[in-house]
Amino acid sequence: MTLSYHALILTGQVDYRFVWGGRLKSKEQMYVFETVSVSLNLIMVLLALARGGWLNACPCLPPAVLRVVCGIFCALFALNTLGNLAAKSNFERGVFTPLTLLASLAFARLALE
Repeated sequence: MTLSYHALILTGQVDYRFVWGGRLKSKEQMYVFETVSVSLNLIMVLLALARGGWLNACPCLPPAVLRVVCGIFCALFALNTLGNLAAKSNFERGVFTPLTLLASLAFARLALE
């Protein structure tokens, strides 16, 4: 779902001024931020699949490392929740604050299991 939303932003279906706290100043800046965001989302999907046992993890990434990375994503989503609370856009505050809070809790669970 998140990747679909980022695709809508990248294709101009969703105005970039309504994302990233309403602080993006240009399309070029949006492309940079969205590229980073899509990349991180793909990493998170792979991480969740690996921790859930649906994807064989790389032997160079033992379960303890995967748990630590899940903990890092938990912290990032917690910080993102705070950022969403400070967003200029009511839509971002109202919709994405609870979503990032849920994502933080989900990664906390993956980190602790």
